[in-house]
This record gives sequence, structure tokens and C-alpha cells, in this order.
Amino acid sequence: MGADVVKNEITAQAVAALHYVPDVRTIIEIGGQDSKFIVIRDGMVVDFAMNTVCAAGTGSFLDQQASRLNIRIEDFGEQALQSKTPVHIAGGCTVFAESDMIHKQQMGYRAKDIIYGLCQALVRNYLNNVGLGREIRPPIVFQGGVAFNRGIIRAFEESLKAKVIVPPHHEVMGAIGAALLAREEMSSNGKATAFRGFEVSEASYGISSFECKACPTICDVAKVFRDGKVIACWGGRCDLEERMICG
Repeated sequence: MGADVVKNEITAQAVAALHYVPDVRTIIEIGGQDSKFIVIRDGMVVDFAMNTVCAAGTGSFLDQQASRLNIRIEDFGEQALQSKTPVHIAGGCTVFAESDMIHKQQMGYRAKDIIYGLCQALVRNYLNNVGLGREIRPPIVFQGGVAFNRGIIRAFEESLKAKVIVPPHHEVMGAIGAALLAREEMSSNGKATAFRGFEVSEASYGISSFECKACPTICDVAKVFRDGKVIACWGGRCDLEERMICG
């Protein structure tokens, strides 16, 4: 791609949050497949955590349950806000939550109370896993696609007893942060961009692998090609074979 600067997603998310809320101290980020917790102090990242393999604290969890309840995920939050007596749903993992939700349906609980119970379950799972043992101070910024869900916002605010700020374009904050970092880098070094443009997606790519026998370790080395030329190698425990092949 010819990226002008390479940063991790924690940094990108933090930079974007600081752009919209300069005094932010806590960032809650929940997407479709993963979630993050970022602690900011004096404009710097001082701690962070990400979810493990379990998806119970992510958007895919709500997608699955919305499908089972036969409602659109876009309507999930509005229905959750109508609940006055939410049902407790076991949200430790997706399997237990789904089983508990079915049980509550069979018991005759109203759909809106089950839906808000699912929102509360996701928030509990997030705070008890990703946010466990970390200090949560306002201002609190909530970003990621799940921030579209007003039921989740309500559940966070009730649990944390604090206002949760949802910035504009919250669903693409990582991309905004990356753009801000790239702009800062290019402004400071005065060089022309190395970005190859979006047409790079139209190139022909391929991948292959081989066993490196340069030493007894016999590593599996992967190679990526663009238009027939090797552009990346990885997998070796040393760089001997990668150096020979990838230059």
C-alpha cells in the first residue's frame, strides 16, 4: 500500500477520540468482532485491553440474538429503550446467553425486556472482562459500530453512573485516527507521500509457502506476491531465508 506511517489500532482509536473529545480519560470501543478498553491520562495512552476469543461482548453477539428474535438489528436499540423491567440474561458467553434468552422467551417475558436484558448482559460482560481491574474515569467516549445501539449506551450509563459520549463518525474512528496520524507525519517530514493509491487493490496478488532448510529449525515461511514480485515474507524464526528471498 505504501503507507506513510504504521501505527497500531489502539493508538489510532485514541488519537481519533482525543480529536473529538480532548479531555477524554476512558475509551470504550466495541465493534462487530472485538472490543477494546483504553485508558487516557493527560492526552496519553497509559493502559489498554482487548477482548479474548469470546465474542459475547461484541456486536456479533447482538446480531445473533436479533436474528433469533426475528427483529432487525437497526431496531434493537429503540426496542431496548422501551423496557421498564429488563430481564436478567446470563451473558458470560454466547452459548449460555442464547440458552437463557430462549428460556426467558418460553417463560413469556416481553421481547423488549429480553432485548434490554441482552444489552445489559453485553455491558456486564465487557466491564467484567475487558474493563476488569481498570479505573474508569469520565469523560467516557464510546466508539465502534455498537455505539449506534442506544440500548447499549443506556446500559453503560446506568452501570457506570456517568454520561457516555458518542462522537460523530464513531463507527470509523480507527480510520479517522489513522488519517490524522498520517497527516501529522507528512506535515512534519515534508516528504511526498508513498501511498500507491486505491488502484493497488486491482493488482494481481498471490501467496505461497515453503519450508526453509537453511538450519535445523525448518521454519514455514510464507511469501506474498504482487504482479509476480515478492513483496513480503514472514514466518521464519530468523531472517536468513527471508533475507535471501525478499532482499
